[in-house]
Amino acid sequence: MEILLFILTYAVGVLTGFMNVIGGGGSILTLPLLTFLGLSIGAANGTNRVSILLQNIASTYQFRKGKVYILKTALPFAIIASLGAIAGTFFVVSINQEILKKIIGVILIIMGLFIVFEPRVWESGSNMPKKLRWTSYIAIFAIGFYGGFLQAGVGFFFIAALTFLGGFDIVKTNAIKVLVIASYTIFSLAIFVSKGMVNWPIGITLSLGSMTGAYFGTKFTLLKNVKWIRYVLFGAILVSVINFFI
Repeated sequence: MEILLFILTYAVGVLTGFMNVIGGGGSILTLPLLTFLGLSIGAANGTNRVSILLQNIASTYQFRKGKVYILKTALPFAIIASLGAIAGTFFVVSINQEILKKIIGVILIIMGLFIVFEPRVWESGSNMPKKLRWTSYIAIFAIGFYGGFLQAGVGFFFIAALTFLGGFDIVKTNAIKVLVIASYTIFSLAIFVSKGMVNWPIGITLSLGSMTGAYFGTKFTLLKNVKWIRYVLFGAILVSVINFFI
């Protein structure tokens, strides 16, 4: 890999690692980059999983160092999401992809409005009765399924499910989210590897950058300055929506 392409890949990794920890949407940048580097869309999707796995492992470690302990809470979500991701990775998408992009774009717009007009939910978690929070497991399976076959923007959906349905505040939500994504990505990546759809030199380069970004993203989240997190989330969602509707 030429030095300029190495620097570009690393830099995009830093940006997307940061984005993915505090919200999501990083894959919306990495997938176009990987295809620009000459990978097929399938190989780009597989190679991207190397970065996703390592950045979320790095972030999980940093959350633990920051004394955010969520392993017992996250374990059921991780198992359910992994089952969904395995199914999603094997799934052959039958729906028209342009229609799917528009549907996701509309959902992201709705989530963006909640971030702006319902800030208290992001700061302290939802007040949904505990007896109804089992619905979060259904949502987590569906999100895991989506993450298994595409990944792009999956962080936003995890945040919505864990915050609005699970009732967690934004710090615990992000800590649970990165652990769950790391867990199911192990299985998803293994499937892509078995199909020969991973470019390791590019994947490792991207991972080095994303792990750096994940480190700073975790530190940023641990500051618990949720107002700033909301603004960054909203900005990332805007970029994602533009991508989905172009």
